[in-house]
Amino acid sequence: MKDFGLVVIGAHFGVWLENQINKFKGHNILLVEPVPYNIEILEKKYGKFDNIHICKNPIFSERKTSSFYYVDGKSIHKLGKHWASGIGSFDKNHILNHKSKRFKIEEVDIETIQIDCLTFEDILKKHKISEIEKMIIDIEGSEYEILKDIDLQKIKISNILFEFKHFDGVFQTGDKLKEIINKFEKNNYKTSKIDEENMLAVKK
Repeated sequence: MKDFGLVVIGAHFGVWLENQINKFKGHNILLVEPVPYNIEILEKKYGKFDNIHICKNPIFSERKTSSFYYVDGKSIHKLGKHWASGIGSFDKNHILNHKSKRFKIEEVDIETIQIDCLTFEDILKKHKISEIEKMIIDIEGSEYEILKDIDLQKIKISNILFEFKHFDGVFQTGDKLKEIINKFEKNNYKTSKIDEENMLAVKK
C-alpha cells in the first residue's frame, strides 16, 4: 500500500495544477482525466515521471459504461474560452447550459464517447492507495456522486478541495451540498469556502 501526496479528479491538462504537482513532487500523485486531448497533454508532460500516475477513466459512484460529453477540440478556439476544454460531463445539457453571449456553445461543438467509469474504491485498489494528503475534485457537477461514495472511515484524506457551484444543477447549490457538508462534519472535518466556486474540507 502507498501514501499519495496528491490525487486530482478532473485534472484537465494540468496547467492549473503545476504548483500543486511541484509541491508534491517527492510523493505519489494520481491525475484522473477522461477527455482524450487533455490526456495526451498530461501524458506528454508527466508520463515520464514514475511517481505520477494518469487514470483515463472518469470516477463515479458506480461502475458502468456511460456516454461522456466534452467540447470538440476543433471548437475550443472558435468558442474563445480556454476553460472550454475542461467542462466534460455525463450530461450533455450541463455543457450546453454554459451558453452565454460570450460562449456560444452549440450541439455541433460537443463530442461524445462511450467510456467505462470506475468507482473511488476501484482507484484505491488499482493504485494501492492507503492514505491521501490532498485531493482535488473538479468534475462539472459530478463531485456529489464521488463525495457521497467515499468511506471517510476507511481512507484517510487530510484535505479535500472540491468545486461546489454545480452540486444541485448548473450554477445551483442546495440539498446535495448540505448533505455532503453534513457528512464531512460527522467524519470530523472542518469545511470552509475558499471562493465562490470551491470549498475545502480539512481533517481535524
